[in-house]
Amino acid sequence: MYAIIVDGSRQYKVTEGQELDLDYRDVKKGSQVKFDKVLACGGESPKIGQPHLAGASVTAEVVGAVQGPKLVVQKLRRRKNSRRRTGHRQLHTRVRINKIEA
Repeated sequence: MYAIIVDGSRQYKVTEGQELDLDYRDVKKGSQVKFDKVLACGGESPKIGQPHLAGASVTAEVVGAVQGPKLVVQKLRRRKNSRRRTGHRQLHTRVRINKIEA
């Protein structure tokens, strides 16, 4: 069974046991997060919401904070011998999907 949820203006297709990286939240490791905006649930009898499914929710456990891949930012001004190279790693919150209630 899978579900399509909305979090932070993004849509995710999730299944039970899956680990997912979301935008960073200041929550403790091991705490529970509940997603109430479920757009659709699939399986043997799929259900599609208009726009959300009433009474459907997805429960997840916070695994911890992780860093994303490094993004390299290069700035160059031509003919001026001016070059800057910096990097950035975004923080994400990793969650494990425990239960899908349709």
